[in-house]
Amino acid sequence: MGEESAKPASTPTGAVFLSYASQDAQAAQRICEALRSAGIEVWFDQSELRGGDAWDQKIRRELHDCALFIPVISAHTAQRHEGYFRLEWNLADQRTYMIARNRAFIVPVCVDATPESSADAPESFQRVQWTRLPGGETPPAFVARVQHLLSGEASTTVGTPAVPGAGPPREQAATSRQSKSMLLGIVAVVVLAALAYLFADKFWISRHAAPTVAALTAPAAFAPPPHSIAVLPFVNMSGDKEQEYFSDGLTEELLNSLSQINDLKVAARTSAFSFKGTNNDIDTIAHKLNVSAVLEGSVRRSEHTVRVTAQLINAVTGFHLWSKTYDRDLGDVLKLQTEIATAVAEALSVSLLGDISQKIELGGTRNPAAFDAYLRAMKASRSRRDDAKDIPPLIAAYTEAIRLDPNFALAFVGRSYAFTGYAVAVATGAAIRENYEKAESDARRAIALAPELPQAHLALASVFESGTLDFAQAHAEYERAIALAPGNANVLAFSSTFVAYMGDFEAGIAAARRGVLLDPLSRNSHLVLGYVLYAARRYSEAAAAYAEAISLFRDYTEPYADRGLALYGLGDFEGARASCETKRDDLYSPLCLAVVYHKLRRHTDAEAELAKIKARMGDSAAYQYTAIYAQWGDRAKALEWLDTALRLRDSGLELLKTDPLMDPLRQEPRFQAVMRELKFPQ
Repeated sequence: MGEESAKPASTPTGAVFLSYASQDAQAAQRICEALRSAGIEVWFDQSELRGGDAWDQKIRRELHDCALFIPVISAHTAQRHEGYFRLEWNLADQRTYMIARNRAFIVPVCVDATPESSADAPESFQRVQWTRLPGGETPPAFVARVQHLLSGEASTTVGTPAVPGAGPPREQAATSRQSKSMLLGIVAVVVLAALAYLFADKFWISRHAAPTVAALTAPAAFAPPPHSIAVLPFVNMSGDKEQEYFSDGLTEELLNSLSQINDLKVAARTSAFSFKGTNNDIDTIAHKLNVSAVLEGSVRRSEHTVRVTAQLINAVTGFHLWSKTYDRDLGDVLKLQTEIATAVAEALSVSLLGDISQKIELGGTRNPAAFDAYLRAMKASRSRRDDAKDIPPLIAAYTEAIRLDPNFALAFVGRSYAFTGYAVAVATGAAIRENYEKAESDARRAIALAPELPQAHLALASVFESGTLDFAQAHAEYERAIALAPGNANVLAFSSTFVAYMGDFEAGIAAARRGVLLDPLSRNSHLVLGYVLYAARRYSEAAAAYAEAISLFRDYTEPYADRGLALYGLGDFEGARASCETKRDDLYSPLCLAVVYHKLRRHTDAEAELAKIKARMGDSAAYQYTAIYAQWGDRAKALEWLDTALRLRDSGLELLKTDPLMDPLRQEPRFQAVMRELKFPQ
């Protein structure tokens, strides 16, 4: 309803209250006419607002009696800091607190391209679906959606019962004069159109654009696995971008909680978060992730409390299965995760065996400050580049979480990974062993605190695999992690490469493919698949997996070199050269080009690439030098560097058993002696 008009409104108390700013009067008029033509009662002020108590009471009465409130949002409303429409919006917002969460009341309509983030609308408007009706042009599908919402809710919200499709007496009289066949045709169109809008009933229409009837006929064959779900990044409603780490971290913890439920197939974090900040609708997201349900929501954090609104959508039918708003103290976040995960499981008819809270809350903390420090560390972990300046602050953040709660097992796990990352990517000399020892200590502490925590066993397995080169213990820890979390994408990624490097190619490939199913939009899941296929000498498939990783992130350099080595294995040396030269870095491409150039008889260029690695890495790249000299046919130097790698306990030695680049050395007695010393499993 706007601030300007010319005569009193004659529409009786109706099912729909249309609220608009004066600048949007024409767009609002179009919406009103479309709804009224379908027999829907609309309160639409066309009078000069005269103000005063009587008029104010009239507005309040209409807002109290209406079944649906449609605010017309635009750049005009965003720019207007005052206006009668804002009073209407606030009154409607207040009424939402008296209405059950599973009942529709606010139906926001945006008549231009104004984004939600700059709309300056109440929180209740942000929690539900927005519909884009440019200029107020109103398609039949939107009218059908309003009819659907009214048909299910008007009887308890409006003073008089509502009959679906019924209108004012003059409309009913006109209908009675139509033939029965025409009436059936109209009903069929309305039902079909209603189904179209059911596909996107609530929650953030800027991402979930309302589908047309034609668009809904194509996905009829969509048949994702039952009990499969994606958790989209919850929207930060705190009004402070600096709180984004909290909403993202809480979403990730909730995703991890759901993955603890055995019968649920949960899309991995990387793929789910790839839709953050996009305008993809639920149908598109579900198809890309191959899931049957989507969970989304919002987080509003205050100093001591948090409000989380969550909503579960059936991605196949478009129906909303469940929604709820939780207000909790920050110390109750663990319990909140359990409540939401349990509600989602029940909504999806998933059987819960035993006390699921024991699995979900395992290794967590009830200390709000420790939890906050942990989420900050997680954010730093996601953005780090494995260089010397990034990892120490990450370690410090996890250390702070541990200081605040010395029994916070997940914080010990996070710090263990950070120490391992520093040992692999940054440390040199004695610092490598020192960081591995710290990583092992933290992983063991996490296991002592929470023996059933899969992440803790995964962290310890990683130390054994690349740090101490104790492959037997690494194998045992990976098996334990898999048994505890068979549907965890990280567990599958780490374990699949390990078992493949140990020679069990079929198990490695199977686990890597499961990882891709859980994390289809992650470059790393496709890289992992490429690694295990390459180790199995399935070079064509490996090259395809690396190409998929490249398509997901074209600026990431490693997969270009990896694809080059796969093509090298196929004997396509020119193709290998082209791939390795596409994106240059300091390690991966020089290794690839050193062997490729040599095969192409460009020996000077090959030597130059080897020199680049030596200048940057020194002896810490001993394993890479072994591989290069093996491919050059210089077995003496290759074996010399192999001894150096063994002396330094080079983490690359885990590849030795299956690395194709080492094939020229396999019959050498010294090589076989090193293999025995490393005690690779048979």
